[in-house]
Amino acid sequence: MSRARLILGVFLLFLLVLSLAVEGVLATTFAYYYDVLITIGINVILAVSLNLVNGYTGQFSLGHAGFMAVGAYAAASWSNHLDPVVAGVLGGMGNPAATNVCLVVSMLVGGLLAALAGLLVGIPSLRLRGDYLAIVTLGFGEIIRTAILNTDFLGAARGLSVRGNYTNLFWTYGLAGICVYTVLSLVNSTYGRGFLTVRDDEVAAEAMGINTTRYKVAAFVIAAFFAGIAGALYAHFKAFITPEGFNFFRSVDVVVMVILGGMGSTLGVILAAALLTILPEILRALAHTSFMPPAFQGLLENRLIAYSLLLIVLMLTRPEGLFGDPSAVRRRFIRTRPK
Repeated sequence: MSRARLILGVFLLFLLVLSLAVEGVLATTFAYYYDVLITIGINVILAVSLNLVNGYTGQFSLGHAGFMAVGAYAAASWSNHLDPVVAGVLGGMGNPAATNVCLVVSMLVGGLLAALAGLLVGIPSLRLRGDYLAIVTLGFGEIIRTAILNTDFLGAARGLSVRGNYTNLFWTYGLAGICVYTVLSLVNSTYGRGFLTVRDDEVAAEAMGINTTRYKVAAFVIAAFFAGIAGALYAHFKAFITPEGFNFFRSVDVVVMVILGGMGSTLGVILAAALLTILPEILRALAHTSFMPPAFQGLLENRLIAYSLLLIVLMLTRPEGLFGDPSAVRRRFIRTRPK
């Protein structure tokens, strides 16, 4: 693990230098590409954290957007009301150190509240399995969205403006790197083998004395924490958030990234997150080209149709995902097929 920490440290140092060198140019001259880059980083955090639950622990969560919403609105509310106090102690918002401290504090608030939400949902619901767990997590995400829609303090349906456009390349990709490091270190540790045991055969794990509920709750809480961090980054990048930005389709987007990349494959999930962020932009550009027939323009602009076709082709040709482990799929099929 010392080598992994060294790689992470070098990556963060390189990222800091790169951010200081090109951040201003990208954010102004190439604003569109900058927006896509930040979105890729946020999606990597969401997909890698969900992969801990769906891929490495073998559960199926459809409520990741709910945890992202908790983090986004908690961080935004903190910044709107308390950032002036924090910045005042550090010399005002014109001080770069003050803005970075404000971002870190708001991200921690968002991440911790999302983790608490994950714990509150996880303890009663993660004794469920399969489809039942998916339905419960889906319901949780909709409860969060509906609660925000009816809470005037959070802007309700009209949305919430966020003080401070703090998110940048360093924090986005630095936290993506930390998320990847945390998940890989966890699942490759002695303790983390319990997650893989729960995924491979939960009944056998319980028979061996492994507390499967504890592992599932732990995975849920860690994934929710990073989803909250991603939500805080999203809020401080867009500077305006609405409940519809965290609806069921947002959860489906993240699940598709995990399935496409291969459940249990961190590298595959990262590449799928980048691919499925860039793909809608490419389709949108193709839809507005002069040579594209009008009948295909609507098809290309509707990313849900593209996602659906992609998933159908993928499940027929490579059910384990682009970078998944075929042996894991075979083991599950052998274990679940009728005798």
